[in-house]
Amino acid sequence: MTGKEVLFTVLKVAIMIGFTLNLGGLLTWADRRQSSMIQDRIGPNRAVIKIGKFELRVWGLLHTAADGVKFFFKEDFMPPRADRVLFSIAPMLAVASVLAMLAVVPFGDTLCIAQWKDVVPRSGVCSSDPASGAYAIELMIAPLAAGILYVFAVAGQGIIAAAMAGASSDNKFSLMGGLRAASQMVSYEVTLGLSLIAAMMLYGTVRLDVMVQWQAEHAWGIFAQPIAFVLFFAASVAESKRIPFDLPEAESELVSGYFTEYSGMKFGMFYLAEYMEVVTSSLLIVTIFLGGWALPFIHRDGVTVALGDHLLFHKDLPHALVIGLGVLGFFGKVVVTCLLQTFVRWSLPRFRYDQLMRLGWRILLPASLANIFVTGVVWLALENAGEGVAGSVKIAADVTQFVVALTVPLVVLRLIVGYFTPTSRGTWLVGSSATMAAGQGGTKASPMQA
Repeated sequence: MTGKEVLFTVLKVAIMIGFTLNLGGLLTWADRRQSSMIQDRIGPNRAVIKIGKFELRVWGLLHTAADGVKFFFKEDFMPPRADRVLFSIAPMLAVASVLAMLAVVPFGDTLCIAQWKDVVPRSGVCSSDPASGAYAIELMIAPLAAGILYVFAVAGQGIIAAAMAGASSDNKFSLMGGLRAASQMVSYEVTLGLSLIAAMMLYGTVRLDVMVQWQAEHAWGIFAQPIAFVLFFAASVAESKRIPFDLPEAESELVSGYFTEYSGMKFGMFYLAEYMEVVTSSLLIVTIFLGGWALPFIHRDGVTVALGDHLLFHKDLPHALVIGLGVLGFFGKVVVTCLLQTFVRWSLPRFRYDQLMRLGWRILLPASLANIFVTGVVWLALENAGEGVAGSVKIAADVTQFVVALTVPLVVLRLIVGYFTPTSRGTWLVGSSATMAAGQGGTKASPMQA
């Protein structure tokens, strides 16, 4: 490995880890802001920097910074009878398992250094030739052939971290939380894996970058495998142990679950790992189902708008611009997916534990198996169909590109306008019980009231 290749690898590691850590920290602020907006509260606004009469609140972002500083100065308490080694290793393992998954996630198409000003052919292949100064940089940390299989292998280590934290804390609530976390994560990992089998049948690979290339040439996975998308999204929320699947740390039942006894930066590592799990699950959702770095009508050679075999518009773009747009599009999709998971958290109530397990084993698991069967039948039918059916499928795939290109900007614009539009608030002088009584004809007045 040459010095330039080492430098490129370090830069890719810094980009992925920096993005995940910073977005995970910002999600703690987004949780507070979005919950306050949904529940019609003010939200975080107490942390302030005063310079004379000037007050800097930055929409509550200072709360996140204050929490980070607070973790470093809190007492690092450990129960006297806890297993000191396992108790200390558990939070490290929780963070390490999340960060290790970033190795195989591609955040952009292959970058050709020697051709960054040129227009690269749509089917062109870039290769490294250090003698001529040509470098092909795959925008992923480790282009492993195992792909998604590596993700499942590493993600399983998070189960060990939760079980280890619960068992080593010498606390019955922590132990119960660790057992809940282990059983929940094992249960939903089955659905998580089976939901992707149908997608892998379609893509014909386990490599994440090849999955994105398939979506760029055909249609996004959410259109080709909508059932798999819903199943994977539900299972990934359960894997991150957030509402409505937060039974391992249910405050009303188990105090704080498997990290009840943790404090200081050890608790901070568990806390940040949970939000980084949201980011990594969003990275996978975007890569497998939302086109990854692919954007509608943008290919390696520029912008190409076509419907079936009819070319409607084409514009050449420099290679560096195409790659940059893809990278920005990828990270933008991840941010939106994270906000969607935040919206789910503050919109749904918590399941009972028997409901949670029943959902995983009796609904999501059979649905994933049925989706595999249906995908196989449809795939064989399309393989044996004529050229007319293949052409119709190609037109349908192009139509999905038009749908994305038209609807996504409108949705983003509507969200921006809605966020900055002042909310009109009314004063309610009666409660719901009085409203119901009035609907039934009112209440009887007592003699004193008369």
